[in-house]
Amino acid sequence: MISPKGASPIASARPELVLASESPRRLALLAQAGIAPAHVVPAAIDESVRKGEQPRSHALRLATEKALAAQARHDAPAFILAADTVVACGRRILPKALTDRDVRDCLTLLSGRRHQVMTAVALLTPDGRLSTRLALTRVSFRRLAEPEIAAYVESREGIGKAGGYAIQGRAEIFVKEISGSYSNVVGLPLSLTVQLLQGCGAWVP
Repeated sequence: MISPKGASPIASARPELVLASESPRRLALLAQAGIAPAHVVPAAIDESVRKGEQPRSHALRLATEKALAAQARHDAPAFILAADTVVACGRRILPKALTDRDVRDCLTLLSGRRHQVMTAVALLTPDGRLSTRLALTRVSFRRLAEPEIAAYVESREGIGKAGGYAIQGRAEIFVKEISGSYSNVVGLPLSLTVQLLQGCGAWVP
């Protein structure tokens, strides 16, 4: 349960907030806003892209499925918060990099180009109502030299990251221009998420 300093007895009786993600970046971003989920419930789902699925639809579907999976594992009524971040170049959804080759392929594709980062946020209320939101940020990379790509691959920073890079790390030097929410690219659009939590009664500052 979120229990900010000075919380009233009424506020403290609010159902707990559960984060359906193991991402340390999302936990850190929530902490930045003074929000501490009572529980973290990993949501292991199939994240494969369906045939013909567009980036926006893919992100929204996965965020919703993560929330539902976490709800099924949690044994008490709660607010369930889930998110999914997708990096897309045009209609092409880039993978979550699992290997050095994935990181290299992603950076080679993104070099000198503009791409989109979308994060879908899903919130399930204790009575089963689902609300979803989606943030979109446009990011332009400068043209990357091969030694830069090789050095980044060697750093291993891009492993496990959508699109093969972490903007909050050394990859920030690749960014030529960004339009939209920076925290969205990190993994959770903070302003949008806070508004969603407040609107559904999951958090009172």
